[in-house]
Amino acid sequence: MTSPLDTAADPTGLRRIAIEPVSRVEGHGKVTILLDHDHRVHQVRLHIVEFRGFERFIQGRPYWEVPVMVQRLCGICPVSHHLAASKALDHVVGARRLTATAEAVRRLMHYGQILQSHALHFYHLSSPDLLLGFDSDAARRNLVGVLAAHPAIAKQGVLLRKFGQECIRVTAGKRVHGTGSIPGGVNKAVTVEERDALRAMLPDVLRWAEDGVRLIAELHARDPDTYERFGTVRSNLLSLVAPDGALDLYDGVLRARDADGGLIFGGVDPMAYGDHLRENVRSWSYMKFPFIGAIGADDGWYKVGPLARVQNCDRVPTPRAEEARQAWLAGAEGRVVHAPLHFHWARMIELLHAAEVIERLLDEPALLGGPLTASGPRASVGVGIIEAPRGTLIHHYEVDAQDLVTMCNLIVSTTHNNQAMNEAIRQVARQYLDGHEPTEGLLNHIEVAIRAFDPCLSCATHALGKMPLAVEVVDAAGSVVGRIVRDGERLA
Repeated sequence: MTSPLDTAADPTGLRRIAIEPVSRVEGHGKVTILLDHDHRVHQVRLHIVEFRGFERFIQGRPYWEVPVMVQRLCGICPVSHHLAASKALDHVVGARRLTATAEAVRRLMHYGQILQSHALHFYHLSSPDLLLGFDSDAARRNLVGVLAAHPAIAKQGVLLRKFGQECIRVTAGKRVHGTGSIPGGVNKAVTVEERDALRAMLPDVLRWAEDGVRLIAELHARDPDTYERFGTVRSNLLSLVAPDGALDLYDGVLRARDADGGLIFGGVDPMAYGDHLRENVRSWSYMKFPFIGAIGADDGWYKVGPLARVQNCDRVPTPRAEEARQAWLAGAEGRVVHAPLHFHWARMIELLHAAEVIERLLDEPALLGGPLTASGPRASVGVGIIEAPRGTLIHHYEVDAQDLVTMCNLIVSTTHNNQAMNEAIRQVARQYLDGHEPTEGLLNHIEVAIRAFDPCLSCATHALGKMPLAVEVVDAAGSVVGRIVRDGERLA
């Protein structure tokens, strides 16, 4: 149900506080809080204030350009967009089944992305709050402060990310914005030298990944009440799972559970996602609000990402990560975990899983060579769904007979989590801010809740149809000589 802090009954006379920009996240956003004279909270909103029109300007481009173009949405998770677009366009070129080499190379690319992104978020962006304290000195509460106070932990984070980026480099050609995945397959295999270099790093990577799981478990144990209560709001869960129910971050079918763990739907083919998910818009954000259509906008919103995935699956198909997951689940005593700070624990379990999957992939003979592409009867529609580090990522395209994209719809991980993030910060405002004079430390609690979701705000800024827009034409002297405004669907 929508929170009463979504709207203020009478905003006149209320004090407005803005956290702008939200720090240590990818992209630009702000939080606004309305307080009365007694510091009672009347409204809390997360606003996404940047706009990127990829869904529009991708139209009219040849489909084979798309996997390279769409990854420009982001410098942190370009691999996820690169692969989701490629998976969608596999349908268009008729590649119903990839070659063994293409499958292995793409999976190595993807799990390298999972590992590097999880390391970046936990060690670089969130650890200053978790290790130094939510209320610690803002000048110290950053990566430099972590380096000073916990140099070994900070070094592990840097080296884990470096390893993940190396996996991306050898499969995509570059660490950022590579070109390795194409509709129907890949354009290169992995060399023996590249494989052996990655293998040499694995013992340390696996040890550091296990250290990360132990670290977050210890942090929870020191203050279990905060970690269980902070920003906790019940919601539905959504993710991909393998056809047998195992955790699979590259491919699978959609599954959704309710807040108590009951199955809402399962086994949904990615091509049929539109039969189950709907999208809504709000006037105060450029980010959409998805929901499960059968439940409705008020109660059908959900969480995606590590916290959803490790509970939505039946098992993790690698032994060390599954052992870590079972230990984590034992602490929940059969309950579905909704506390945002548990995202970090689930994230480190997935980082360990990614390292184990990479270890297996490096033993695959197909990784080193074989047919790179597949094709078959053409189609005009393609949907690709992948589990990006931040959660479920959907790319949907329509292509005409001239091979040009005529429709593009993207539902990115942070968009799925939009309502959940808003509800979490409202809960934090109730718990910590309501009735108190705002301080920097208290306001940082709001940001801590947002960071738990690992949002990528630049990826998520795609409006659905009714974007207010103003375009001005300025002459050489700087004078405005023409102006057109679209307010909703009206032009003026």
